[in-house]
Amino acid sequence: MNELISSREKTALPVISAVTFVGFLDTHLLIPVMSLYASELGAGIGTVGLIVGLYSIANTPANILFGRLVDRFGYKLLLVIGLLGDAAGMFLYSVCRVPVHLMLVRIFHGITGGIVGPSTMSAASHLGGESRQGRTMAFYGMSLAAATLVGYGLSGTLASRIGYDVVFFIGAGLLVLGALLSIWLPDRHYQTPENHTEAAGEGWSIIGTLEKKKGLVSPYCTVFAQYFTFGSVVTLLPLYVKNHGMDSFHVGMLLASFAVMFIIVQLPVSRLSDRFGRLWLSIVGLVLGIISLVAVPSATDFGWLLVLMLVYGAAFGAIFPSISAMVAENTTPVERGTATGIFHALLTAGVAVGALAAGYAGDALGVKYGLILCPAFMVIALVVALVIKRRS
Repeated sequence: MNELISSREKTALPVISAVTFVGFLDTHLLIPVMSLYASELGAGIGTVGLIVGLYSIANTPANILFGRLVDRFGYKLLLVIGLLGDAAGMFLYSVCRVPVHLMLVRIFHGITGGIVGPSTMSAASHLGGESRQGRTMAFYGMSLAAATLVGYGLSGTLASRIGYDVVFFIGAGLLVLGALLSIWLPDRHYQTPENHTEAAGEGWSIIGTLEKKKGLVSPYCTVFAQYFTFGSVVTLLPLYVKNHGMDSFHVGMLLASFAVMFIIVQLPVSRLSDRFGRLWLSIVGLVLGIISLVAVPSATDFGWLLVLMLVYGAAFGAIFPSISAMVAENTTPVERGTATGIFHALLTAGVAVGALAAGYAGDALGVKYGLILCPAFMVIALVVALVIKRRS
């Protein structure tokens, strides 16, 4: 039995990285095709926007709810349930016949997806060990970035050549495989009976406790700002590229270059953050992100845009493992599920709010000036980080 546990411990981090990739791949498989699929089912423009947004609307509170349950019951059982729920959601997309069906499935999928986020992040944090959080969260962030890259690149090709159903079926199959892999993870709650009872007694007041922790202020502000900006960019960048004579191929290449750089940068940056501190690396990433996005409206050719998206990807790679590790290091194991649930809720909310705000800004001010406003929340997060750094 001890040899089996040891074997599981050695393979735990690669397994949770693979499971994280699969657990987020379904969302990114759907992003390029959901609007078109909704239109084919008869949804109007307004309904299409609602259908796309329903996932985030359901997912944001679900992350907090299930993050708390991770603290109560451990990550393993909830992770398996969440992955199987996501698999069911992906299959149900294929049987939708009218927009109302699609709305209901989007809500269901958003709820089950709210289990996967805090479960995988909490598992990665626990399995990586307390002394190497930067490295561990780099692998976690690399899995997320890889899911973005593969999902965006694969779904459009499959949907256009074979059909939407194959996208749904492949996503469902991979999620079932991820659930089976999750069974191999060590079955630990990282709680003694005493602190498990204490956590159960605290109930939802633990959220208020987390809100008062100074070490969580910067990572929470930064993750919302980071993904608010991302939601804005993916909304307006395609329109900006189109206005300068480029097409969807160029948009795909720009987003792919962003994702590749996001993956490459994380591991070396995480090692630096383990040695020199998380907050400094987060600040560097915010500065790079602001500079790259402010420069985008001045770029009118593909080569210059490609360079800026590579810098933007490097900024993401500097920020994500740093703030993820800060969340892990400023929480105890008994409250980490709730903390990571809030983290993922802010991530999801950032994308949704950023996309909505960018749409209104682009419509009112024009795409160019809308892009200039994209990094506004990153500027706020930078100020917060600098103030905290100075006080510390």
